[in-house]
Amino acid sequence: MTGKCPFHNPVYIATATALIAGAMYWLWKRGGCGGKCASCKCKVNPGIDKSKAKVVNTVDIEDIGDKAVFCRCWRSSKFPYCDGTHTKFNQESGENVGPLIVQKKK
Repeated sequence: MTGKCPFHNPVYIATATALIAGAMYWLWKRGGCGGKCASCKCKVNPGIDKSKAKVVNTVDIEDIGDKAVFCRCWRSSKFPYCDGTHTKFNQESGENVGPLIVQKKK
């Protein structure tokens, strides 16, 4: 080293920038785990209506009754309704997601 700071060397800066940009591009294209992890914890929606371009559910207010509990973890077997699966998901992933509860005023 000649005593010059490498951070002022254009070759060093260009190389570091290219490496960082390449790594970021690779991660972006890979999409996190790329769906390859065992439980797909990195995906928001691991398997509900994946053949559709967008998952949309409609529930009529008249059908709710006094109370309805909706899933927000995307893992319920009764989706869009909650079946309590978020409890296990939270333990495994470290998340803190819970359901959306819609009810009439008391």
